[in-house]
Amino acid sequence: MSLHENAARVLKEWPAPAPDQEQLRLAYLDHLATHPDGMWKPCGDGHLTASALVIDPSRGRVLLTLHKKLRMWLQMGGHCEPGDATLADAALREAREESGIAQGLTLLPGGPVRLDRHHTPCAWHLDVQYAALAPEGATEAISDESLDLRWFPYDEVPDVADESVVRLMERTRALL
Repeated sequence: MSLHENAARVLKEWPAPAPDQEQLRLAYLDHLATHPDGMWKPCGDGHLTASALVIDPSRGRVLLTLHKKLRMWLQMGGHCEPGDATLADAALREAREESGIAQGLTLLPGGPVRLDRHHTPCAWHLDVQYAALAPEGATEAISDESLDLRWFPYDEVPDVADESVVRLMERTRALL
């Protein structure tokens, strides 16, 4: 199964938690149906991306990265790569690469947590957002894509991150 096929399957089977999420789910499926290259950065009409909010529920905190280009506190994530077999694989790879936590990250069961469509300086990103549980004693390390990497208590996230990250954190906490 190709990554494109996997993404379509994941989105077809995903039970959207709210009407706005159902609209995005259908828009993502339409995008994939009309764009055979809809998983990849060169797709002129936008492309799917995969991200993961790294969360440490035992300590009530999330790990955010200060994105080098956007200069915003965000969850880990980015473009799918040819070696990614599934959207979940892409999200977990991005979480490992950008958090520096090489061992022990696991995705929250049940598939994606949310969808978020946003425009970047280059193109539309149709982000499929997961949550990754940090292992006990996880040690983070800043990647080349980050200006900073920091754990934030849940109640501080609205002060530093945009509404998309806040909604992702809230939905993740509701699923825990």
